[in-house]
Amino acid sequence: MHIILLHNRDHDLLEDDPGREAREDVVRVASALAEALSRGDTLAEPLAIEGDRLDFVDTLRRRQPDLVVNLCESLAADSRGEMAVPCLLDALGLAYTGSSALSLGLALHKPKAKEVLSARGVPTPPFRVVNKLEDALAVDLPWPLIVKPAREDASVGVTADSVVHERAALVRACDAVLRTFHQPALVEQFIPGREIYVPLLGNQPRQPLPLTEIHFGRTFEERPNIVSYTAKWEPESDEYRDTTSGPCQVDVTLEARCVQVALEAFAALDCQDYGRVDLRVSPEGVPYVIDINPNCDLHPGAGFAKAAKAAGMDYPALATRLVEVALERAHGYPATRRKGQGAPRRADSKDRNLLAAGG
Repeated sequence: MHIILLHNRDHDLLEDDPGREAREDVVRVASALAEALSRGDTLAEPLAIEGDRLDFVDTLRRRQPDLVVNLCESLAADSRGEMAVPCLLDALGLAYTGSSALSLGLALHKPKAKEVLSARGVPTPPFRVVNKLEDALAVDLPWPLIVKPAREDASVGVTADSVVHERAALVRACDAVLRTFHQPALVEQFIPGREIYVPLLGNQPRQPLPLTEIHFGRTFEERPNIVSYTAKWEPESDEYRDTTSGPCQVDVTLEARCVQVALEAFAALDCQDYGRVDLRVSPEGVPYVIDINPNCDLHPGAGFAKAAKAAGMDYPALATRLVEVALERAHGYPATRRKGQGAPRRADSKDRNLLAAGG
């Protein structure tokens, strides 16, 4: 089997990139997965998308891999380009891991994702969108609030100052987002309580991996208990040191509630294969969706791989399972085949005519 691990390499494209560390991490993930998957008769090789160059399309057309592991999180250091990659892979007729362009686009556009969740009855904190600074004066949500960029992930743009308790601080936080990221600010009601992550793997059925909880140490005694960009990506910082993840100790009722909300959220955005749903659980025990992460971080040291390990899957086993899940969905057959049995052929024009005729 020939697998290509497609990833962005654009972390050095911008002079002042507030998401540089997150973009750099993708290169390491591609390398780790290539090592984990290159076993036996499987060849897995990384392929980088350099900046905004699209010559990778010709490379994929020429090589015709059995599967593309889609690790792209941006194009030309712009997160909005993430959804373009599945579109191109669909146009090439190539099977790939992870969610479709529509799901990735919805998840990245946080206000739209929250509108979909609300329409489906999935609990998510009430919100407003600040397109210009004057809009911050009209926000009418209960305090405290949290402010974040409307179309970033990986905690980009989230700092201790993102949680605000009064109007002047709200205006400052919105101004920082508008000026730094040149995009709207999402203002949500801040939910105090536990932060719990639900990793999901598979499609039919879709199954949760062991739940993970974020534990906030001494650094956060005088700060909001949130996973800021510093806490996630800057290993030398106090916030990083005192933000740890570990097994989630909850009673069976709350665990079932968290899993059900996560499954409903994943289905609402039509996500597939794998991902993570981030929840804040209120003191009353209500899980609120604060983020949906299709195609979440697959680094060996990241939360998804840790949850898989807790479920009995080491990293090579997780990598193999991700491939199986994608092939099962794309081709409608069990991905584990007998030795010597090839991949299914692609549908030719005769096949398509038969399908169009209904038999």
